[in-house]
Amino acid sequence: MATSACSKSRAVPLAGELTASLISRVAARYGLPTAGVLRLWTCRNSPARHEGGGAPADAEVVLNGAGRRVLAELCRVEPKVLARALPAFTMDDPKICTGREAGMAQARWRAAGTVAGPAAFGCRLCTARRTGQALRAVRYLPGRHRVCHRHGR
Repeated sequence: MATSACSKSRAVPLAGELTASLISRVAARYGLPTAGVLRLWTCRNSPARHEGGGAPADAEVVLNGAGRRVLAELCRVEPKVLARALPAFTMDDPKICTGREAGMAQARWRAAGTVAGPAAFGCRLCTARRTGQALRAVRYLPGRHRVCHRHGR
């Protein structure tokens, strides 16, 4: 595979990004719907839904060890990079990290606020500059940091 093709499919995590947000960006990188990529993990529950049926932006996913390895392979980055960038990446959930199925790639949906604090959409322009993707990313951001100082958004 050519170097440009490899770098195109590499997904760079943003500091403080929700794991669920990164999975959505990885799916977009591969030209797939997010639901298609989520099938790589056995989901033990479903995210909360809006009245219209969609998942809220602050829906977070916690992965077990096998699930973390799957995400690292999809992103083409080392797990330690994901551990530094994604606050929920190293979180364990006893409902998916123990038992005979612990070796399977598993996921459990949680509200971001219960995992690592409040979350909000990051600046689309900053996301594009840092990742090469003109997509929205959701990050753990305290209220006082929800406006991008560089772009005023």
